[in-house]
Amino acid sequence: MSAASAIAINGPARRVSLDVRNPDFFRNPLPAYAAIHAQCPAFFWEERQQWYFAGYDQVNGLLRDRRFGRQILHVATRDELGMPEPKPHLKDFDALEAHSLLELEPPAHTRLRTLVNRAFVSRQIEQLRPEIAALSHAVIDGFEKGGEVELLKTYAETIPVTIIARMLGIPTEAAPRLLDWSHRMVKMYVFNPSFETELDANQASAEFADYLKGIIAKKRVRPADDLLTHMITAEKDGERLSDAELISTTVLLLNAGHEATVHQIGNAVCTILRSGFAPAELFASEDATERTVEECLRFAAPLHIFERYALTDIELEDGIALKKGDKIGLMLGAANVDPRKFSAPGTFRPDRDEGANLSFGAGLHFCIGAPLARLELKVSLPILFERLPGMRLRHEPPVKDSFHFHGLERLDLVW
Repeated sequence: MSAASAIAINGPARRVSLDVRNPDFFRNPLPAYAAIHAQCPAFFWEERQQWYFAGYDQVNGLLRDRRFGRQILHVATRDELGMPEPKPHLKDFDALEAHSLLELEPPAHTRLRTLVNRAFVSRQIEQLRPEIAALSHAVIDGFEKGGEVELLKTYAETIPVTIIARMLGIPTEAAPRLLDWSHRMVKMYVFNPSFETELDANQASAEFADYLKGIIAKKRVRPADDLLTHMITAEKDGERLSDAELISTTVLLLNAGHEATVHQIGNAVCTILRSGFAPAELFASEDATERTVEECLRFAAPLHIFERYALTDIELEDGIALKKGDKIGLMLGAANVDPRKFSAPGTFRPDRDEGANLSFGAGLHFCIGAPLARLELKVSLPILFERLPGMRLRHEPPVKDSFHFHGLERLDLVW
């Protein structure tokens, strides 16, 4: 069975039935996306009971449409929407989400993002290039002589978590704990997390917040030249971040600062090794490297879905009527392979120049860490292929059973 046959589509009714736990789908969703694009790029997903959008122009437009937001309770009550009360066993997880940049809407989002944004502009991030290169070489030095490696834990995880920890001023020896907390928390973003997953994510949230409270207390006594100190001391219109905002923002930056990049490094290495292209040509110049990285982001995106709430009753141009509080799904991974936007979208073509991918989102919530993620990919990938020119897949890598985050369980390489 292929992913295309794992999906049932009623094109005229714009109804789709698709089980995200079907291995034929999550291992390679591109055939299912092709079927959706061919029949109904805007569709009602039966299992999810809400509208989803896969077309590039529609996803790009809806991400920028201010009639939709990441949260709804700033414009409506739970009673009004028939929304269930918060789950008591998610108290610590919800406390972190309450002040997350990812979840806020203006004016709270604007204030918070302004205080953090300075550290993530491209000119600031570019200064990290030598540090990322030195770290990439140092990690490879540790496994090069062995002739084999599991790349995700050894290389793909180490580089982003080390860099974001250093930027924030958090001890890099805490990296294993940071990764553990992050992995447990992001399991909440898949469809229908289990009760056990919720309990574990809440426990991880409590431990993460407690750890950061201690770090923040030390920074207040001994300020340093790092992002966390900057966030503690920065002011906008006479306001500073509260401790709750500091902790939420730091958790988001740590989690988002490595989780998607880990998957993207793994997806990119796998894609390049399967492609038949000579890595030396793909990374022959700065321009070639940039095009290769962007095509990896388009073809093998690490994040496939973002959701939004309708902030008011809305009728979209194609006759889809939404009530205030309705959730919609925006399929970033599918938008990246829309044949109306990209020619031969299911083909990896590193010389492609057909416009921007949507892997980092768009609009108000465009990924604040996009310049950092891009730089980490542009530095770490060429170094890896240059240092290990004989690198090849040991076997077909297993894909994670997770639709939201499209990535590998592990990536075993030999040379």
